[in-house]
Amino acid sequence: MQSSPFSSYSALEQAFVEGLATLLDQHDGLGVYILCLANAAYDPALWPRLRPLLNARHQRHAQTLTAALRQGERLLEPEDDLLVFLKLMAIGFENVRTTLTRQVGPWQLQFNPIRALRPPRASGIKMETLLRPFDASGFHFNKPFLAKEVLWQGALADKPARLLYNKFPFAPLHGLLVPEPDRTLPQYLTPELHGWAWQVSNEAASCIPGFGLAYNSLGAQASVNHLHFQSFVATQPLPLFSAEFTHQGGHIAYPLPCQVEHSPEEAWMMLDELHQGAQPYNLVYSPGQVHILPRQAQGNRPVPAWSAGLGWSELAGLMTVFSQEDFELLGATDIALALSELQP
Repeated sequence: MQSSPFSSYSALEQAFVEGLATLLDQHDGLGVYILCLANAAYDPALWPRLRPLLNARHQRHAQTLTAALRQGERLLEPEDDLLVFLKLMAIGFENVRTTLTRQVGPWQLQFNPIRALRPPRASGIKMETLLRPFDASGFHFNKPFLAKEVLWQGALADKPARLLYNKFPFAPLHGLLVPEPDRTLPQYLTPELHGWAWQVSNEAASCIPGFGLAYNSLGAQASVNHLHFQSFVATQPLPLFSAEFTHQGGHIAYPLPCQVEHSPEEAWMMLDELHQGAQPYNLVYSPGQVHILPRQAQGNRPVPAWSAGLGWSELAGLMTVFSQEDFELLGATDIALALSELQP
């Protein structure tokens, strides 16, 4: 049984970086290449270390794929990976941009062009319900081709868990944490797994400053219908937590409603109400609390032109854009307006 990487920041960072290097060394598929490229491009400190190897891989993959297409050969790589790599070929490796960040009033803004290539999966579908049956034939985290993308698996808060790399990260040390993956649970929170997430976030945050877990319900930008949380380590407090937004009667003066609960039991009472009303929501777990953000279901309103969708990170004030122009010109009022329009 592997020891938990959540025991310290250095343990998590070491496992994360060494895992990427091992992936590149041992696996040659498109999916591994895309994952390592996206994670290296997100981290300015990691990019110089992996860039030469990534460049060599890109050229080899491009030559192989071009020859196969010209010969009409059957392509064995997953369709999602093929589409992403064809876009990367059109961009050219020499033009790959690393992530840039800047502060826009109280908001954090990042220019993350590689994430723009991410397949939307369920995050682009209009949802009428928070619960859909698990589909073994659809995309999920037990797919055999994802086994090599597992960063860690073992016991966590008395449950088996699996931590995968986020293939298109938008947060530092960004992972996908899947509790009891073999139960093949749909993306529908239960009191049991909510309590588990509360415990994990508190225990990990006691060892890793800035650690948090986040959750997108179906209809709130969840892209995979297999129960999972997103783990991250914030290098600065999320705007949702900022003192610039004053607490008022248990709520936050924020562009859209947010309830802050300080016990898992009280939080579940609200979550249960949201479930009964089929109300989409996003969650951010941090030490001793969870921020609950009910919101308009995806597809009910047009997505802002500068965004591919507003999930937990955007609702927490971390905005991702995919063009240099949007990165330079987007203003604090634009962001506040986009959030306010998600009010349920």
